[in-house]
Amino acid sequence: MLPGQQQQLISLIQAAVGKVLPEAAPSILLERPKVAAHGDIACNIAMQLAKPAKRNPRELAQHIVEALLADAATASLISSAEIAGPGFINFRLATAARQAVLHAIAQEGPRFGHRPPNHEKLIVEFVSANPTGPLHVGHSRQAALGDSMCRLFSAQGYDVTREFYYNDAGNQIDNLAISVQARAKGIAVDSPDFPADGYKGDYIMDIARDFQAGAAVQASDGAPVTATGNLDSLDDIRLFAVAYLRREQDLDLQAFGLKFDNYYLESSLYTSGRVEQTVQALIAAGHTYESDGALWLRTTELGTGDDKDRVMRKSEGGYTYFVPDVAYHVTKWERGFHRAINIQGTDHHGTIARVRAGLQGLEIGIPKDFPAYVLHKMVKVVRDGAEVKISKRAGSYVTMRDLIDWVGQDAVRFFLSQRRADSEFVFDIDLALSKSEENPVYYIQYAHARICSMLAQSAAVADQLSAAAVDKLVAPTEFALMQRLAEYPNTLALAAQELAPHHLAFWLRDCAADFHAWYNAERVLVDDSELKLARLRLAHATRQVIAGGLELLGVSAPERM
Repeated sequence: MLPGQQQQLISLIQAAVGKVLPEAAPSILLERPKVAAHGDIACNIAMQLAKPAKRNPRELAQHIVEALLADAATASLISSAEIAGPGFINFRLATAARQAVLHAIAQEGPRFGHRPPNHEKLIVEFVSANPTGPLHVGHSRQAALGDSMCRLFSAQGYDVTREFYYNDAGNQIDNLAISVQARAKGIAVDSPDFPADGYKGDYIMDIARDFQAGAAVQASDGAPVTATGNLDSLDDIRLFAVAYLRREQDLDLQAFGLKFDNYYLESSLYTSGRVEQTVQALIAAGHTYESDGALWLRTTELGTGDDKDRVMRKSEGGYTYFVPDVAYHVTKWERGFHRAINIQGTDHHGTIARVRAGLQGLEIGIPKDFPAYVLHKMVKVVRDGAEVKISKRAGSYVTMRDLIDWVGQDAVRFFLSQRRADSEFVFDIDLALSKSEENPVYYIQYAHARICSMLAQSAAVADQLSAAAVDKLVAPTEFALMQRLAEYPNTLALAAQELAPHHLAFWLRDCAADFHAWYNAERVLVDDSELKLARLRLAHATRQVIAGGLELLGVSAPERM
């Protein structure tokens, strides 16, 4: 059902319950039955109210149905209602109610399922890779999930900002610099003189050559950095290597079709004094103490669920990694982002309570659940039935560019969005390349291309389709397809609400299946001109919604395959 129809039916059921149980204050939930033969919409309100009302649930359901069907307004939505099992009420939609979705799609056009601007700012931080190497498959999953969420929230009316946080400070950056220095000096990665924690991928040698050659590189939001070629200056090497890898990551993201609105450097939090300001504010608020030469934050007292207090400044000097994270999230709040989502790997689980505790300790009005987190599990890549672990470019892992080169941007985006973030995922290269219905990307795109071919063959113009009489669409497969299309707006809302783009991926697969079932059961280009135009209108609407759904996942909708 369309959202408006759903709200109308909920109101009618509430009114019917009010006639049967005037004292009740029901919360109505409508669901789609698991078995299509049971009806179009199911409601368990009688079972919910039976126990407190001390009534038999089936008997109560019958009285609710009688009151509901006695209301003349019900006829425009419901053709019948049946009692099933212990007291479920199963509804079948009226024919006109099923067909109404085509009017809505024609009226709203590409914005069908979208909501108007709500003027609420949202920042989504994702990928946020250390500039120490190429982006790997875990970053790819973040990129797919993050960009899809941003598109979904934009469709729900939010003012969305995509942000990439560069961890360009700390030991890993030092290890990068000494790795480049070692390769530039001719030290092989298998030599005992190579740094124990050094990076060994081929890209390190590329950086070393360009540094010695005096090359210039520029990241997307930074000034050009020219290599000095001075192998004795780790600072020069560090500066060039970070800029080089930021530029490499920019190219990976371009190949992915992803553009960030803002890049934020961890190093800027130190140079601007924000880290020190944050620490001093926590000290002044009385949420810290000294012990064993270290400065501790009383995280256990700040209501975020941490199981022990945490070190902020180590006894040997230097801040622990969650401290700049606290300072960074203060900047998000100060920039007017009162809703923030971070997409990170599950290895960041331990930082959630610490960062939130630090924000609470500052006592500046930030809510306890700020920011929200989506933690994803890693991806295993399989080809020819065996796991692929090594990339020559990276040295020890499969990169984002590897995936894109192997299967293309569309398959990477869809495959990495089609499962819950917290689920294990096996990326099957062979499946992603197959031209079969088992490959969801191919199956959905083929449905779109088939419709485009059908519309081109018919030579019908837009005015003819928009005026086509939808009352001709009464075949069971037509009802099923129209009902699927009507679920699209609620699917988008649910996917955004639950931070779960996989809901949209599942819907697209189901919609393609419903389309193929209809196409195989009913001839579209029939002799009856009115029926032909009606079916073309349904096909056109389906094409439009599939294309819109694919766009929200960052996937193309080809007209030919």
